[in-house]
Amino acid sequence: MADNSGITSTTGRTSLADSSIFDSKVMETSKENLCIGPTSFVDEEMPQIETRVILVQEAGKQEELIKALKEIKVPFVKMESLEEFESLDAPEFENVFIVMDFQDPVLNELYKTDCRVIGPPVVLSCAQKREPLPFSCRPLYCTSMMNLVLCFTGFRKKEELVRLVTLVHHMGGVIRKDFNSKVTHLVANCTQGEKFRIAVSLGTPIMKPEWIYKAWERRNELGFCASVDDFRNEFKVPPFQDCILSFLGFSDEEKTNMEEMTAMQGGNYLPVGDERCTHLIVEENTVKELPFEPSKKLYVVKQEWFWGSIQMDARAGETMYLYEKANTPELKKSVSLLSLSTPNSNRKRRRLKETLAQLSRETDLSPFPPQTPKSCTKSSKNSTPVPSKQSARWQVAKELYQTESNYVNILATIIQLFQVPLEEEGQRGGPILAPEEIKTIFGSIPDIFDVHTKIKDDLEDLIVNWDESKSIGDIFLKYSKDLVKTYPPFVNFFEMSKETIIKCEKQKPRFHAFLKINQAKPECGRQSLVELLIRPVQRLPSVALLLNDLKKHTAEENPDKSTLEKAIGSLKEVMTHINEDKRKTEAQKQIFDVVYEVDGCPANLLSSHRSLIQRVETISLGEHPCDRGEQVTLFLFNDCLEIARKRHKVIGTFRSPPGHTRPPASLKHIHLMPLSQIKKVLAIRETEDCHNAFALLVRPPTEQANVLLSFQMTSEELPKENWLKMLCRHVANTICKADAENLIYIADPESFEVNTKDMDSTLSRASRAIKKTSKKVTRAFSFSKTPKRALRRALMTSQSSGEGRSPSSNDKHVMSRLSSTSSLAGIPSPSLVSLPSFFERRSHTLSRSTTHLI
Repeated sequence: MADNSGITSTTGRTSLADSSIFDSKVMETSKENLCIGPTSFVDEEMPQIETRVILVQEAGKQEELIKALKEIKVPFVKMESLEEFESLDAPEFENVFIVMDFQDPVLNELYKTDCRVIGPPVVLSCAQKREPLPFSCRPLYCTSMMNLVLCFTGFRKKEELVRLVTLVHHMGGVIRKDFNSKVTHLVANCTQGEKFRIAVSLGTPIMKPEWIYKAWERRNELGFCASVDDFRNEFKVPPFQDCILSFLGFSDEEKTNMEEMTAMQGGNYLPVGDERCTHLIVEENTVKELPFEPSKKLYVVKQEWFWGSIQMDARAGETMYLYEKANTPELKKSVSLLSLSTPNSNRKRRRLKETLAQLSRETDLSPFPPQTPKSCTKSSKNSTPVPSKQSARWQVAKELYQTESNYVNILATIIQLFQVPLEEEGQRGGPILAPEEIKTIFGSIPDIFDVHTKIKDDLEDLIVNWDESKSIGDIFLKYSKDLVKTYPPFVNFFEMSKETIIKCEKQKPRFHAFLKINQAKPECGRQSLVELLIRPVQRLPSVALLLNDLKKHTAEENPDKSTLEKAIGSLKEVMTHINEDKRKTEAQKQIFDVVYEVDGCPANLLSSHRSLIQRVETISLGEHPCDRGEQVTLFLFNDCLEIARKRHKVIGTFRSPPGHTRPPASLKHIHLMPLSQIKKVLAIRETEDCHNAFALLVRPPTEQANVLLSFQMTSEELPKENWLKMLCRHVANTICKADAENLIYIADPESFEVNTKDMDSTLSRASRAIKKTSKKVTRAFSFSKTPKRALRRALMTSQSSGEGRSPSSNDKHVMSRLSSTSSLAGIPSPSLVSLPSFFERRSHTLSRSTTHLI
């Protein structure tokens, strides 16, 4: 398609299609002036020319413009009409005209007289940056395309091209007629032509014409730049624009996936054989012949063209990916040799045997192509020929070397085929993945590769120069420390690596295309990246099994026997490190889950030495740590106890950001208690009115008396006895005591006025709802900080006036509610008591002296 780029302005003075022509003339003129100046006016002093701004019509009414001009200290005058132009022309001033609307006819009149014309955004931007006004030979409204060099292709309408070129000039851009390396953007109206192909090969962004129009709509935004990625990516030409694709030889699932990707990348798709199709994508591994004779206009390409276009974010050239009918004479020859007819001659039998041996060698051990070790290709004087009858030890050693060589090849494939291309700078279409995503996926794979390359080389040298006395165990002992360093970081985070691959493949089409291209290559053996990355997880256990097998076939007098045992022990140590680190990692993840689940959880809960031991669901039986009947969750850590209650209502006022699927916190933080504050663990005896209850005797550092926290366990999975023993053991560890059992105290429920009766009744639930409502009302209408004291004085006055009268049940309830909300100096409560006096009054119910409880 011809490019109508050489269009000139109707004024006949400058070329709109290639502004470099006019720019070069300006530069030549300025150079001539520089050369002539010193010779012509040697004896005369050059007159000082000052820049002056002329505010044309509406521009003179803009206070913001006037203020900006004063800030950059540029003199200005106002011009109401063009009739005033001649009177304002003075040799001591270089006039710069500011026009509010570049569609105004006044702009053309000023441009015809070679006047400098700028728009208000230029002045405001210069004032903001404290810079002088820029020089421009053309009207310059804004600088949103400053320093951009554009080239056009595929435009047939002259008027449209002139309009686009004019807008680019008004935004400070430069136009080139021919495409070269200095062009920063190609504006394309089609996906064909030489310019388009060069832009794709150079990785130059290819833009739609709408990019220029939308940038012009934002011309009044200060600081806006048309080349920023977020804005530019909206108007890039998609890879399959103007393409209609059809797919042959793919499964239904693959075909559906590729059709969805086609629509996402700006193309359309039709069934195979439709004459409107521009491309036929063929699965070359399954399609042997095309079902019809393709027309000359139809591109028949391999699927690599499809995925390559998505990866490059531009339509790839079809000539490199044309589908050709498979021609494999070697395969036909092998099949003919394996025919069912019985060979009639020894020569045929021998050839058949050789063919079978060759096929078995090619398919042995690994789908990866076999690689001959470098040292094996060299004739070494030190190498000894392998005996015709090999020992069992040599056979196992050979298998160990072969598997190690295959494993190194797999690691090399992961690095060279996946990691290195993803880390490459200057990728077409920009980076496929972010650096942190690449680090998460591949982790310490390069380090593992380096270690096993050394192991493989040592094993290769041992196999080539085989001797029964050679030690294989020494090789693995030599690199045991390196294995400890490299494996745990990768194996422990393998699940995270796998999740990152799955997430990126779903969210990033270019990464999905990248995987499709590379996973189809023979080096991958038709395995996905996830399947390749799981090999390091499986490698060490398989090496340990081979070393065990090798030890069985090693004679007792062989020194390698004991060395192999040490090597196996070192591998087990590495695997122990992996399991231990994995356990720590999972423990840290559990702590993060607690932090996310508990609203208001203290940040100091996160600590490297802390781990979650047990989670227990309970119901509060007293007034502390929250109201009776509240659902309370206890999180036991190795050194502290997090107490949280169930949130009454999960408020979702603030929406999560896109892609954030974590549910809102279901628990509310109450208290984070160090285990050292727990003085006694009370196991409450089982009765009809009290079931599955326990209590904690706590001494907070800020309180003068002990606090009793009572709970009822609701989870039946963990027996109460096991829970209390677990709690006491960690309390004892925290306070450095060996006798954890002495922390448990068995008590009657009546002694502490603890009962679980009617906890789930309708009346109890209604009572708790009324209490919550009354609290909210009290908070809403409370204007002072001392309503409790006033209420207490009023109640005590009424109590003293009615002395001698037995209190009613309502009075008892009011006093109980008051005492539960009072301070420790107030009326005693069963749930918050002074323990010494409490136990003295009930000493007949306790089997131990009160001194053991303090």
